[in-house]
Amino acid sequence: MKEVTAKGQSVEEAVESALRNLNTTKDRINVRVIDEGKKGLFGLFGSRPAVVHVQVKPDPIEEAKKYLVDVTKELGIELEIEIVQNGRLVEFKLSGEKMALLIGKRGQTLNALQYLTQLVSNRYTNHYFTITLNVEDYRERREQALIQLADRLSDKALRTKSLVKLEPMPSFERKIIHSHLANNNRIETHSEGIEPNRYLVITPK
Repeated sequence: MKEVTAKGQSVEEAVESALRNLNTTKDRINVRVIDEGKKGLFGLFGSRPAVVHVQVKPDPIEEAKKYLVDVTKELGIELEIEIVQNGRLVEFKLSGEKMALLIGKRGQTLNALQYLTQLVSNRYTNHYFTITLNVEDYRERREQALIQLADRLSDKALRTKSLVKLEPMPSFERKIIHSHLANNNRIETHSEGIEPNRYLVITPK
């Protein structure tokens, strides 16, 4: 974490000096006033400079990236990471060797790592970021697989005239199926159960 102790004739001047030293802006720092200083007689005798300690606030995206690199290194995986940010939506595009190990069965390892990475990023900000981890377009391929699954199981629900329960999956994957089947007026979808074992149910109308 970048930090510096700075002096000035006033607290404001000391802070400005620290900002120049750290090459940052006021909205990116935490300030602790060590000494408010003292103006001496005629501005000369007995004066004491103001002293502040300034820390640059951690960047949530950089902290998330650092966490991701550290965790995967423990698994023996060397990552290359490309970050694509659109406001508070952040996609980490991951590449390297052993990517199948990182994805895990039906994306379970990747989903767990995504959840933890998001927790890390949001520890450092009051603004909620949505982090997505994507490995070699796995998310796009998984979305197509979920859509095909939704079509197949909705047909089954209509054919058997009974509800169909899907396997537990994270909320963002359930949302893909909910959204895809929303326009099908012959069925209804809802979720049941408690996270992380919450699952989607397809019911014929």
